[in-house]
Amino acid sequence: MYGTPSNLFLGFHGCDRAVGEKILAGKSGLKESRNKYDWLGFGRYFWEGDYGRAVEWSNWLAKRKIPPRIEEPFVIGAIIDLGHCLNLLETENLRALQDGYEELVGLCREAGKPIPENKPLRGGSDLLLRHLDCAVLETVHRLVEEAGRPAYDSVRGVFWGGKELYPHAGFRSHNHIQICVRNPNCIKGYFRPLKPSRGYRVPSKINQYAEV
Repeated sequence: MYGTPSNLFLGFHGCDRAVGEKILAGKSGLKESRNKYDWLGFGRYFWEGDYGRAVEWSNWLAKRKIPPRIEEPFVIGAIIDLGHCLNLLETENLRALQDGYEELVGLCREAGKPIPENKPLRGGSDLLLRHLDCAVLETVHRLVEEAGRPAYDSVRGVFWGGKELYPHAGFRSHNHIQICVRNPNCIKGYFRPLKPSRGYRVPSKINQYAEV
C-alpha cells in the first residue's frame, strides 16, 4: 500500500461539505460513481492537479441542485497512484478504446439495441452526458477481464469543454484532465487543501498572476 509508487498525482474532488468532512475524518471513503453517463466509466473522479476547477464544479452543482446534491460546496484533495492506468493520452490505449467501440457496436447490433449516444445537458453545448463513452470504457474493461489480463486500476483522460478563450482558439475555458480511480487502493490518502502562505512562492510552480 505504501511502497515506492512511480506515478503519484494530486487529485481534487468537489462534493458537499458534510460528505467531504466525513472522508477527511476517516469515517467514510469516496463512493464509486456508477452513472451510465460517466465519461471515463465507473469509478471515483478527480480533477488532476486543479483545485480551482474542483471548486468551480462543486459551486456549479450547488446552483443546479442536481445529483450528487450539494448544499455547501467543498473540495477535498487526494494523493493518487495511478497504478495500471488506461491513460487515454497514449496512442496504444486509444487503439484499445477504438477496439472497445467496435465490440460495443457489434453487441448492440446483435441484440437489436440502439448504440448509446453522448449528449449535452439541456441548454448546453458540451457533451456532458457521455453514455457512449461510458459504455465503450466498460466494454474495454470487460474485454480485459475476459482475456485474463490485469485489470486497470485507473483511467486518465483529457476533456475539451467550455467557450473558446479567443476567436478561433484551440483552447477552451474548461479544458482539464480527469482521473477515474477504479481500484480504491490507488488512493493513498485524503487531505484538506491549504491556501498559500503569503510572502512565499509555491515551490515548483511560479505563476506571475498569483499573489504572494
